[in-house]
Amino acid sequence: MCLIQPIEYPKPNGVLTFDLLENLSRTGTNHDHDQPSHLRVKQGKATIPYKSFSEFAGLEERFCPAKVYEFVKDSEGKPVLQINAQNCIHCKTCSIKMVDEYIDWNVPEGGQGPE
Repeated sequence: MCLIQPIEYPKPNGVLTFDLLENLSRTGTNHDHDQPSHLRVKQGKATIPYKSFSEFAGLEERFCPAKVYEFVKDSEGKPVLQINAQNCIHCKTCSIKMVDEYIDWNVPEGGQGPE
């Protein structure tokens, strides 16, 4: 059982701190809306995100600055990993911090990244 308490951060003030959408737009990263995801769970490692969720309370949700990794509840109330690849700013934090390196990170279609 995980005993991690959520941290209450101050709300963005629009001067020194900004919300997620503002931060994402300031990176200059661009993804075509119809391109395939460049982030996938590696073959044979599909159970690792759930092991990570039960042991570390969804660590992925906290280390990614763009909230690419998110655990949402399915119809039965169980956590399911949702990858929001369109938010990715290509910082490669997931390649460094990911438990058991279960994400396959590929160069996005067209090789686009920050401008």
